[in-house]
Amino acid sequence: MSLIDERQDFSDIADVFLLHGSMQSPAFLDGRLCGLLALRDVTAEAWLEEVCISLGVEQPRDPASAERLLGWRRQTLEALSASDLNYAPLLPDELFSLAEQAQGLKEWTLGFMEVVDEVADDTLRERWSQTLKEAIDDLEGLGQMETDIDDSTENENDLFALTEHARMAAMLLYTEQHPGKPQVEQTDAPVH
Repeated sequence: MSLIDERQDFSDIADVFLLHGSMQSPAFLDGRLCGLLALRDVTAEAWLEEVCISLGVEQPRDPASAERLLGWRRQTLEALSASDLNYAPLLPDELFSLAEQAQGLKEWTLGFMEVVDEVADDTLRERWSQTLKEAIDDLEGLGQMETDIDDSTENENDLFALTEHARMAAMLLYTEQHPGKPQVEQTDAPVH
């Protein structure tokens, strides 16, 4: 199995960033990726170019890095368009402190909202459902959240709820911009 077919997680992409001399979190770019896939159907080439610009390099360091970065895009697109609605933002997991997880969610939200603000003009926004408009408005507030939080069950539950809200807003944006994808309702129509 090639790297492009492997499931990418936050640490995998962060390792690629480190290999390119970047200490930045992949969360911001993952938010941008999600927004771009929802609103512009960003191509693999355009995505690779965006990541390289962000990392301050002309091209990926090696074929394995390029495969991993392209696999990240493909897995995000597949998750957004899947009928099981299993998309999840690429965020720090339980190996990180709650404060680091909260910072990752904040960065993801800022990246996502940056694309929404760049691409979604008033005409497009007018076509959105009220539910999507409210979800996007809520994300604006998420980008301002306090991330210096203690490790506690209450904070963990709150962070989970906020992450779930961001996840649902992203899927809602994608599904409204791509009618019929994912096809979550299937009818058993008789065949004549």
